[in-house]
Amino acid sequence: MSGGVVAVGLHGVTKRFGEEVVAVDDVDLEIRDGEFFSLLGPSGCGKTTTLRMIAGLEYPTDGSVRIFGEEMGIRPPNKRPVNTVFQSYALFPHMNVEDNVGFGLRMRKVAKTERTRRVGEVIDLVRLTGMEKRRPKALSGGQQQRVALARALVNQPKVLLLDEPLGALDLKLRQTMQLELKDIQHEVGITFVYVTHDQEEALTMSDRVGVMNEGRLVQVGGSEDIYESPDNLFVAGFVGDMNFLAAEVIEPGAVRLNSGWSWRPKRRRLQGRR
Repeated sequence: MSGGVVAVGLHGVTKRFGEEVVAVDDVDLEIRDGEFFSLLGPSGCGKTTTLRMIAGLEYPTDGSVRIFGEEMGIRPPNKRPVNTVFQSYALFPHMNVEDNVGFGLRMRKVAKTERTRRVGEVIDLVRLTGMEKRRPKALSGGQQQRVALARALVNQPKVLLLDEPLGALDLKLRQTMQLELKDIQHEVGITFVYVTHDQEEALTMSDRVGVMNEGRLVQVGGSEDIYESPDNLFVAGFVGDMNFLAAEVIEPGAVRLNSGWSWRPKRRRLQGRR
């Protein structure tokens, strides 16, 4: 991870739908080059809308989206140095694995020899060697997801966006794919921006996690920080299993619970030299 280079920068980004719905509310975020960054939160919190604004599938109502310092404005998705992997896979059913993966390169009129080389490399990367001639209906869910991932990576994006890509898989396969995704990200070395509502998924794979609630980014930090030191009640309740106790502060460092039990720090006498 290149610590000083910002791959994705969101500055005051807000997205409104109509006059009343604020899907994303004044988000400031910097994601570093080579980082595996997850946007985590419940359904409807604004994480997918944020991802879609990075991808160019939605445009901000206010604020700025920059990729490697370059303002994206209303630049369309095919003019941005990003690719997106969706939960639905969106594979062409009439094409085999090889043709699905190479479709984008063919549309860009990449030479056949170069196309063949790059398709072969990413198929090997996602562990689908030997399945090149199979069609999607002959593949498992996990294999189809690998095809979708290969199709995105073959275009050599600077940032890969993943919108709940493992959501349709069963638990055991999802856990296996988490490890494989992290390994692939290490191997290709590019920035991954990953959207999920699954706490374990985000904490397991990510270098850092951004927790969203009601359109706002409420905490950003490493997995351990998010879990062990939540900034507020929402993060504490959403990320971990917590017991919440009502209490009042009776003096600095001292609290009284509603049960009547109180705690004060032990006072120590300071002794000076004679």
